[in-house]
Amino acid sequence: MSKDPLLQPYQLKHLSLRNRIMTTSHEPAYPEDGMPKARYRAYHVERAKGGVALTMTAGSAVVSRDSPPVFNNILAYDDAVVPWVREMTDELHAHGCAAMIQLTHLGRRTVWNKGDWLPSVAPGLHREPAHRAFPKVLEDWDIARIIRDYADAAERMQAGGMDGIELEAYGHLMDAFWTPLNNRLSGPYGMDSLENRARFSLDVLEAIRKRVGPEFIVGIRFVGDEAQEGGLSRADGLAIAAMLRDSGHVDFLNVIRGRIHTDAALTKVIPVQGMASAPHLDFAGAVRREIGLPTFHAARIPDVATARYAVESGQLDMVGMTRAHMAEPHIVAKIMAGQEDDIRPCVGATYCLDRIYGGGEALCIHNPATGRELTMPHVISPADARRRVVVVGAGPGGLEAARVAAERGHDVTVFEAAGDPGGQVRLATRTPRRREMIGIIDWRMAQCAARDVAFRFNTWAEAEDVTALDPDVVIVATGGLPNLELLEQHGEAAHVISAWDVIAGDVTLSGSVLIYDESGDHPALQAAEAALEGGAEVEVMTPDRTFAPEIMSMTLTPYIASLQGHARFTLMQRLLEVRRAGNRLVARIGTDFSERVEERAFDHVVVNYGTRPLDELYFDLREASVNLGEVDHEALIAGRAQAVRRNPEGRFQLFRIGDAVSSRNIHAAIYDALRLVKDL
Repeated sequence: MSKDPLLQPYQLKHLSLRNRIMTTSHEPAYPEDGMPKARYRAYHVERAKGGVALTMTAGSAVVSRDSPPVFNNILAYDDAVVPWVREMTDELHAHGCAAMIQLTHLGRRTVWNKGDWLPSVAPGLHREPAHRAFPKVLEDWDIARIIRDYADAAERMQAGGMDGIELEAYGHLMDAFWTPLNNRLSGPYGMDSLENRARFSLDVLEAIRKRVGPEFIVGIRFVGDEAQEGGLSRADGLAIAAMLRDSGHVDFLNVIRGRIHTDAALTKVIPVQGMASAPHLDFAGAVRREIGLPTFHAARIPDVATARYAVESGQLDMVGMTRAHMAEPHIVAKIMAGQEDDIRPCVGATYCLDRIYGGGEALCIHNPATGRELTMPHVISPADARRRVVVVGAGPGGLEAARVAAERGHDVTVFEAAGDPGGQVRLATRTPRRREMIGIIDWRMAQCAARDVAFRFNTWAEAEDVTALDPDVVIVATGGLPNLELLEQHGEAAHVISAWDVIAGDVTLSGSVLIYDESGDHPALQAAEAALEGGAEVEVMTPDRTFAPEIMSMTLTPYIASLQGHARFTLMQRLLEVRRAGNRLVARIGTDFSERVEERAFDHVVVNYGTRPLDELYFDLREASVNLGEVDHEALIAGRAQAVRRNPEGRFQLFRIGDAVSSRNIHAAIYDALRLVKDL
């Protein structure tokens, strides 16, 4: 038997967990009609296949109709959920994985204009900044109704075969009673004493126990310290934890520290790239030592070494590796096989969480199969016949194409014009906070090296270089170059430089700098940070009504922290023209909302306007290909092999991916590669 602390079984009441690794509750926003149907089930089952001991489904399955599903939550208040839950739990159990579900009333962490258009409710009238709804202050009949709703929902989950439930008490209704920042009630649930503030939670637990009995596992994910002046203190949090323990109704604690009411607060609870790993692990360990209940915890525990320390040191009984399992669903299986180096790393980009708000679904920045388990494979199957595959470009898309082709068993050669792989990802890592992004490249290079992919660096591939290898398939992943062509000028803007030039350090900026951002993604703000570090006076301008709309909430937070108070932000103004006047540049600036135009002088103008495809090689090769570059979109979307044959004289299939097609992002490039190459 293995002596690895992570692989030791754990006994939670009657439930035997096969190891110490779990995925904590999170809502990937995959439910359909509020039910955990095929896509939702496939996502969790893949992690069960990968060896995780416990999956805590549903980041906040809602127990009441006045808790509308703002994150596309599971509707635990609907009897129709039971057979769907049963189908999911049965399949998880078949793979040896325990299944639980998190139940909540969102309280003020929702909106009133979704679902049944009922007012949100809370023990106080202040809005949650993140969701902007002013709640109704709870009445006694509201409290009684919601307690019943919790018990009803718990009974449904028990009927659905769940091994247990977890109640959510951080940033939602339950802990809103606890915190002096929110509770403004008087009476038995009021603000006057800690006992009163804890009463709602204890009443909910008692009602649940009466329905599900003493054996059913019930835990709580709770905030033990809000880490904010005037909020729930560490001492108060521990006192409430002791009350929960002494009630006899709680079987485990899942520990959280901090608040989630704003983007900035949320990133301290769930840290993003460039922030410390496992910042609350010691606090969770302190709760475990003082309270003595089985203790779970997750907050940026991205790697096996940190997880192993958390268990071995006695800080935790079960360690949550949730984002890590979005990047790599087979962590446990690879630990057991002695293949830890093979684990796809979580790089902390937080594309997963951010996309829930920005795109309505969680996706991993560099595992495009996550959330697409019904159409995309996590494990690449070998091809029936070996083929010669040439990939041009060693950015994330090109490396993914090479990796997948090599896993299929093909003979793969990669051309790269630069001396190192990575493309725009390597450029992004020039910002220290984003250095972890290089993991996207390093992992793929290691995968390619293990499968004998041949690389030709410092080689600008021409058509004859490619055809000389007599390929069966050619993948053009040449990326793009900065687009400096402002629409209004009908040509490349004169006298401007690209955000890439600034990030790369090719240009040193001083004096007054205008950074014009019409793309809304990372390069503009990275360039702004670089310019400020060089001592420049920086203005970031966008024609949009918000800046950086493609950088979603949690990832945007560190940029705001570094730029606010130092850079000027100008919204809803459009750069029309740039001309030289002596040793300065005059920017002609208009707006989409009126005919107003003004002119202002700067020392430098930097433009971030996406990329233009570097596609000359693709067009040079197209006429020699069997498909003339055509992609069958229906087959692509359905996950079927490409079979277009338009040129009987053609020698190879030809595809282009990523920014070589159009300006998009890392995930799009990698997804292009996977769904094209997985069937070659």
